[in-house]
Amino acid sequence: MIPTNTFIRKTIYWATKNLILLLTIFIVSCATEESKWEQEDIEGTFLVYRRQSLIGEEKFSIKTVGDRIVVKSLQGENERGRITGVLAELQLDRQLNPLHYENVRIANQDTTNILKVEISPSGLTVWEKKMDSVTFEKPEVFFPLHSNIPAAMELMLYQYYFINSGSGSIKTFPRGEITMTPRGSDEVIIDGQTRQLKRYVVEGINWGGRTVWLDEENNLVALVKANTQIRELIRKGYEEAMPTFIAGNVEEQMAALADYTSAHQRPQPETMALVGADIIDGINDETRKNMTLIIKNGRIQEVGKKDQVNIPDGAEIIDVTGKTLIPGLWEIHAHSNQVQWAPAYLAGGVTTIRDNGNEIEFATAFRDAIAKDGALGPDIILAGMTDGAGPKGNGIIRARSVEEAAEVVEMYHQKGYAQIKIYNSIDPEILKVLCEEAHKRGMTVTGHVPAAVGNGRIAVESGMDMLTHRGLFLSALFPGRTDLSYRSFYLTNNELSQAQIDETTKFFLDNNIALDPTIGLDLVRNLPRGVPVETVEPDAGRIAYELFEGKRFRNGVSPERAAQGVKDFTKAMEIIGHFHRAGIPIMAGTDNVIPVFSLYLEIETYHKLGKLSPFEAIQTATIIPARAMGMDDRTGSLEVGKEADIAILNKNPLENIENIRSVSAVISNGNYYESRPLWLAADFKPDRE
Repeated sequence: MIPTNTFIRKTIYWATKNLILLLTIFIVSCATEESKWEQEDIEGTFLVYRRQSLIGEEKFSIKTVGDRIVVKSLQGENERGRITGVLAELQLDRQLNPLHYENVRIANQDTTNILKVEISPSGLTVWEKKMDSVTFEKPEVFFPLHSNIPAAMELMLYQYYFINSGSGSIKTFPRGEITMTPRGSDEVIIDGQTRQLKRYVVEGINWGGRTVWLDEENNLVALVKANTQIRELIRKGYEEAMPTFIAGNVEEQMAALADYTSAHQRPQPETMALVGADIIDGINDETRKNMTLIIKNGRIQEVGKKDQVNIPDGAEIIDVTGKTLIPGLWEIHAHSNQVQWAPAYLAGGVTTIRDNGNEIEFATAFRDAIAKDGALGPDIILAGMTDGAGPKGNGIIRARSVEEAAEVVEMYHQKGYAQIKIYNSIDPEILKVLCEEAHKRGMTVTGHVPAAVGNGRIAVESGMDMLTHRGLFLSALFPGRTDLSYRSFYLTNNELSQAQIDETTKFFLDNNIALDPTIGLDLVRNLPRGVPVETVEPDAGRIAYELFEGKRFRNGVSPERAAQGVKDFTKAMEIIGHFHRAGIPIMAGTDNVIPVFSLYLEIETYHKLGKLSPFEAIQTATIIPARAMGMDDRTGSLEVGKEADIAILNKNPLENIENIRSVSAVISNGNYYESRPLWLAADFKPDRE
């Protein structure tokens, strides 16, 4: 049927009316979005926490100035006595497109640039720390970003994200991109009122991701992030919801760990046969050639010559011809604040870590997921961070009285911690109580020489079993000295005799003290300004890009201080080598300098500066820490009956200690993993460029 003119006219009328209605809705919607930023004038505060301890605040303003939205932020912190300030400004147009960003450190007469981005029609010019400027082509949608972005700028980032994406990713500069994954909502009670907050996991800002909470208008309310130390930023007024934010982050972290496990852990056979490898067992200083190692139910069942071992029927055979097997490595000074450590550590051949201080909620969940639920990751031993009163304290677990000391130890004991970790602000009398209470419960005590204690000898006499950081425990070389002034380069600025070294050696031996020097920390911290960290840590460029700002782009020190520092830690390594040869347990640990790779640096430095043989250097990260922690009957060497904690290397480290970096696969908790997929899972580069 041919339509009539009346029908056509009515059709045109209603179509036009509907089009006008749609245009009206669109225009009103746009006007509403525009009006939101037309007269913006707000001020606010984010509270800054480190491991749930309040260390500062960020005050910010968001104002409409002409045709721009100007966001200003001033963040001040007193983090363990280190006072810092950061001033930042972000300028946006009315559609929230970035026009300018600048972030500068301002404390203690320091005006170091953190990140500056200038946007013009032709492109973006980026200045990052003290590096030369880099110019990029300007994409249509992007945002300036760095791992320590102020919360106010992050608030605007999420507003921009939902305007321009709402899903997918947004390109960021100077590198990377961000994604936001909705994870449901959480109900919090603020001033007696119930509020619903939207929970997201945001990836691309810090290593692995952060958990964030937004209100109904997509304004940032709270976030929990790591990047190798846990921090919480909470909009002032929402701090009473801290437990919800802590629990939510743990939940998201465990979900991420479950994803890693599902993606990379395959069903394992009851029996595995590693055939054709060279073996360094960790006990004997030799390489046993062309060997076969049989694993049954996660334990070493047999080790022997390839042509003399009968491989059980049904065993999975893994050809490791030309490779070298060593015991899985230990990291005795870890701070594993996020689950991305799990694939990264295993990729590097690390099968056991001692976490030396962490948030209890996350640390226990991480440990238990691996130990009880079979999740992917190294075995985790926990040392409970404990500090004293005052602004220089670390974390929220404090022992300021005899009563608190006993309560802290009992709490950690009930949660399955193996050790108490002592920090800097503990009073001398409280240290004694902590040690006594720990020993009553079969726990040991490790950590720093507290400032008020002043000398490694007094710390040992107070009951400590292990000491960390060579810059603290070598104070024992100077009996009677408790003032802090002498500690600055004290090995080169003070007279030191062989008799002092010998007497201190005897003192440590008599008291069964184990030491983790974290010497790699000294190597990196004493780099001269302008010298790339790759000059001492060649794999630094392989870490996840979100770690570059804090771990790779170091400020460095003056040439004079660098020279003095090198002289001091070189002397320290001579003494530590002497300690080792005398029988004092020296254990490899990093304090997270350059994640994973610093463990290799630590081992290499024991050989190069401490004059340990390659085999002895490897023992500092295998059997020695296993013995010190009372676990050498289970692990630390490749012997029949022990757990099959095994690092598989492409090259023999006894021939060249740097071959310790050639890990290609690992066996942990009965599971075999190739390293390359794990590096990629952790967002590390599997090889040097």
